[in-house]
Amino acid sequence: MRMDQDSHTRLMHHGARALSDAELVALVAGRAVSLSLRALMGETPQNLLEYRGLSPRAATRLVAALELGRRALVAGLDARPQIGSPVELVGYARAHLLTAQREEVHVLCLNARNVLVHHARVAEGCIDQCSVDPREVFAPAVAMRASAIVMVHNHPTGDPEPSVSDVALTRRLAEAGRVLGIRLLDHLVLGSSKHVSMSERGLVTGGPLLRSALQSW
Repeated sequence: MRMDQDSHTRLMHHGARALSDAELVALVAGRAVSLSLRALMGETPQNLLEYRGLSPRAATRLVAALELGRRALVAGLDARPQIGSPVELVGYARAHLLTAQREEVHVLCLNARNVLVHHARVAEGCIDQCSVDPREVFAPAVAMRASAIVMVHNHPTGDPEPSVSDVALTRRLAEAGRVLGIRLLDHLVLGSSKHVSMSERGLVTGGPLLRSALQSW
């Protein structure tokens, strides 16, 4: 209780930046939680309730606070960014998939200058797999008359290494894109702290802007 009071006092007098991640989490949850901020991003209310000893009210408050943080991050992004480098791509993608607890597949539709014209989530699976139909991947791009797409999906397990099916799907999408006249610039796989770019691996060669940026990154 004394630590909680001290945290309240320091926050009131010095602002939230004066507190550590653990102290801020404790203020929201009402007690200490022995998880890093990154690990908390992937927790469900049920896990916090069953395995971390939080009350239903504390668990929902903590998850809500984390989601507000993610939404604030997304709100600060340019609504139509130009995605011409891995840094821009990873930053944009992470902001949208930061708290995803299942595998999700997103498609970024770009114009001829690599400016984002549409962002669509085309599939959602479970914690370690997600099936997606190539037709669903290209449907928003065709509808928006996009010149190119970037496919993004996450691995909630934390390891961004693509599976055999991820690689096979990327090759199918690249070929389908060539037929449709819509370039597949990259397929990005996000892990907990790392990522894998299929373009960087040489599995996608459809976009000169991303490819040249990757070579110098």
